Amino acid sequence: MLRSDVSAGHARDGAEQRTTGSSSGAARGRANDGDDADDGLVRLVTTAGDRVEDPVHDPWVADVDDDALVALYEDMVVVRRFDVEATALQRQGQLGLWPPLIGQEAAQVGSARAMRSDDFVFSSYRENGVAYCRGADPTDLVRVWRGTALSGWDPWALHMATPQIVVASQAVHATGYALGCRLDGSDAAAVTYFGDGATSKGDVHEAMVFAASAAAPVVFFCQNNQFAISEPVDLVARRPLADRAPGYGIPSVRVDGNDVLAVLAVTRAALDRARRGEGPTFVEAVTYRQGPHTTSDDPTRYVDTATHARWAERDPILRVERLLGARGALSEERTHDVKEKAEEFAHRMREGCLGLEAPPPLSLFDHVLVEPTATLRRQRDEHAAYLAMYDDEAVR
Repeated sequence: MLRSDVSAGHARDGAEQRTTGSSSGAARGRANDGDDADDGLVRLVTTAGDRVEDPVHDPWVADVDDDALVALYEDMVVVRRFDVEATALQRQGQLGLWPPLIGQEAAQVGSARAMRSDDFVFSSYRENGVAYCRGADPTDLVRVWRGTALSGWDPWALHMATPQIVVASQAVHATGYALGCRLDGSDAAAVTYFGDGATSKGDVHEAMVFAASAAAPVVFFCQNNQFAISEPVDLVARRPLADRAPGYGIPSVRVDGNDVLAVLAVTRAALDRARRGEGPTFVEAVTYRQGPHTTSDDPTRYVDTATHARWAERDPILRVERLLGARGALSEERTHDVKEKAEEFAHRMREGCLGLEAPPPLSLFDHVLVEPTATLRRQRDEHAAYLAMYDDEAVR
């Protein structure tokens, strides 16, 4: 079965993950099957569902038997189902906004399942698949988007910080936390998630400078989903995004972000480097955002339909289905069980969402500071006086 604590010993055995500063040097499974280009990505499962041998990365997933692969498949199916449900809730007026992740399930599930429970995640707003793998309750995933809470979950319970809406700021937070782990003598690591657009923000680069200088045990996990809202990645990156990290002294690797097995392998290797005190790693997971940036976006205005169709064929869930089907490892009964679990989770999300109640307006001031200051008390009194102008008890 799948383990989240694969140690350095058996996984390395003299075969370190080769990281690179250019796309040409990345270790990868070479799959010239007509569907996957020889694109320099680490790939262990092709689009057609064929398992590719890779002596560098295979040892990192040697424990992933058919049952473990089915478990990864189940994760992705559940994540996609609740993602669709949340989008429907927003369309029905029950959520203010939702950032769909459809198409990026392998990048999120594969990396999340590589972590230990004591590792800490610093994410953007789209990593709800990671939150699911960390143990988030269905209702926790929608609290913020319904506007009833400032954080959907207790960060210490999941070891996952409140998702950042401010693009790229989580990279700095992760680096600081990782340095704290090192100074405390812990071998826990931090993983920060961001998109291709965030690599144009100063916070990511400042975080990498600091992480490299301090040998902070942090993994910079970039989900290159091809678009920064509506701007294609090749508009701002003339070379692969992974090429940027070596300039700061950080090794990088490009992985097929639609291959859950390959993502699991490279993330385990990156975490192993961090635990051994070798500092940060930059992972570029090349994937594709099949839906809108958020539910306020209309991707039909900027997405080429032919490109979308090609990426749809590389769907991460379909890829694993093909592999499991070829192995005879996905029975009708197991498929039914997976779908039932996905439906049950989506149902609980809907019920939980509809059951959320708006907090009292004055609770906005409750947790601003440990001890309220005179200024905070004055602001609260002024807001209370304003609310008192209304006859509606619900407003007050």
